[in-house]
Amino acid sequence: MNCITCIEYIIVGIMIISAVLAVEWRDLLAAAVGMAAVSLFASLLFFMLQAPDVAMTEAAIGAALSGAIFIFAIKRTQRFETEEEEKPGWWVRW
Repeated sequence: MNCITCIEYIIVGIMIISAVLAVEWRDLLAAAVGMAAVSLFASLLFFMLQAPDVAMTEAAIGAALSGAIFIFAIKRTQRFETEEEEKPGWWVRW
């Protein structure tokens, strides 16, 4: 296993962590940034897999445009997700 493969595994791990955090955060703005981070790391992974056209499209559409639309929508609504009672996390509900 060479160094490039190790870097690819690290990027995939960061993507998984960012996705889980984006789902679990109550602050919707932070969740939107987490979603954009997943897309940004995906575009970096596409670039490392020698698909620069897909990487540029993912960075432009997935990270930038989708993230901006989510942030504008959150600014027009409530920033924090509210619930009547606090429920346990997804790992307890299974």
